[in-house]
Amino acid sequence: MIGGILIIAALLAFKLRSESINFPPTLILPNGTKPIAFTQTKDWYSVITDEDQILIYKNDGTLIRSIAVQDLE
Repeated sequence: MIGGILIIAALLAFKLRSESINFPPTLILPNGTKPIAFTQTKDWYSVITDEDQILIYKNDGTLIRSIAVQDLE
């Protein structure tokens, strides 16, 4: 049983290490933009700003979309 747990832990560690995420060395945001959150997938990343905007970029740094978040109240 202990051996099985060790094998599962080793397989998980190997799987997590094998994935590499491409990330640009610098993030170029619009002037005056202050990031407050960041999310990344294997194909894109997003930056949430203090002005309630979501900026979605390709991994090469190209802006895909800008979304304004509005309060529903």
